[in-house]
Amino acid sequence: MTLVPKKDQEDEDELSSCTSDEDEMIDEPQGRDEDEEEDEDEEEEEGEGDTVMENDGGDEEEDGAAPKEKEVFVPGRSTLAEDEELVMDKSAYELYHHATTADPCLSFSVLKDHLGDNRSDVYPLTTYLVAGTQAARHGQNNLLCIKMWNLHRTSSKTEAGDSEDEEDDDIDDDDTGVSKKPRLNVVHVPHSGEVNRVRVQDLNDRRICASWSDNGSVYLTDLTDALKASEKQELISQFVRNKAAPKPFFKFSGHPTEGFGMDWSPVAPGLLATGDCAKNIHVWRPSEGGRWKVDDRPLVGHTKSVEDIQWSPNEGTVLTSCSVDRTIRVFDIRANPSKACMLTVENAHSSDVNVISWNRTDQAFLLSGGDDGAIKIWDFRQFKSGKPVTTFKFHGAPITSVEWHPSDSSVFTASSEDDCVTLWDLGVERDNIEAEEGTLRDLPPQLLFIHQGQKEVKECHWHPQMPGVLVSTAYSGFNVFRTISV
Repeated sequence: MTLVPKKDQEDEDELSSCTSDEDEMIDEPQGRDEDEEEDEDEEEEEGEGDTVMENDGGDEEEDGAAPKEKEVFVPGRSTLAEDEELVMDKSAYELYHHATTADPCLSFSVLKDHLGDNRSDVYPLTTYLVAGTQAARHGQNNLLCIKMWNLHRTSSKTEAGDSEDEEDDDIDDDDTGVSKKPRLNVVHVPHSGEVNRVRVQDLNDRRICASWSDNGSVYLTDLTDALKASEKQELISQFVRNKAAPKPFFKFSGHPTEGFGMDWSPVAPGLLATGDCAKNIHVWRPSEGGRWKVDDRPLVGHTKSVEDIQWSPNEGTVLTSCSVDRTIRVFDIRANPSKACMLTVENAHSSDVNVISWNRTDQAFLLSGGDDGAIKIWDFRQFKSGKPVTTFKFHGAPITSVEWHPSDSSVFTASSEDDCVTLWDLGVERDNIEAEEGTLRDLPPQLLFIHQGQKEVKECHWHPQMPGVLVSTAYSGFNVFRTISV
């Protein structure tokens, strides 16, 4: 399933994105005939999820020979013969949808909503995102307030319990007449410069978005009304007609250069930290009148670019950060900024440490991912030893995102420049090595699933209210999916 909004133009109809029947696009953008759409769809699905190698069937079928059996394809370990192709195994997914925007969005936040918790199995699903664009033309960047809705199950289970593809996901339900076409609403809020990173926090019933720009400034924008407008086509049209797009209400230009590190504290409302490419971390504290006070004294510790920041899930004064200097550091902001670094792991990775994630349900553990392609688990109780609890070296390229599951302390996801999103469970152990086949025998038993099909994946996030549902973003667009593994 593919949701594709219209490309941005000056008139309001183009900004209203995919709510009328004629704007609903499934599988491919408009402007192609059915045969072209089918061919392109096969190419887009290539390598997604648990994939299999399948013979193209040409010469062998003519000769009467039996086709080759399907085999599991493992990226970096399996190879394709000239007469083989990758085919997506849809039975491995409970949910899979693809959405593209006019410009790539390489950072986003999944928002909590009013629709309830634990609703992964209540179809159709709805999810809200805030994303930031990296447009080809520098003056055309936006914050995108996104509503993805009418997301139906990708596979259904038979009475025998086997999973079967729903071949007609894009047609009306025969019994109810309700359309199964996935929908996408987008509200555009102009942004100064490309968006390096975006994070959203709810403050006093307002949706406040912090955005890192490549112009070296950090902006705070109230997206409450823009997100409300994303609910319906009529509201989007009215929003555009009234020129209601909000402007940033706060801007900090004290960083000497652009950056990527950014995080809101989950326990101290309004507390924000931002890190730049010149080694500095600045702490933001909310003040009266809806303003913020940013300490112009940076936290001292890192010697190179700060790549990621994570606040403690249970202490409002503690944060951790990672850097190109290959260290992971823990700061306590109650101390003077020059002495706030309390713990340091030197050479945490063999090269840049790109991303970190603090476990929200078992606060003793931290995830990290580096340019070396390694994923490491750290125990703060053993942090001074400088040794991780465990290291996984499956990905063949730099790690671009890691995130613990919001409610299962042993499960996490990771993305990499090798175009894979992986799911892991630390609670899994290998029971029977002999029963596993060739390439599978060499894989870590904790590796549950390999999702493929996107190009240059940058971030992946769990939905906080729909257990097992993941959203990932890449240059090729968004994926919303849930596997049979989690």
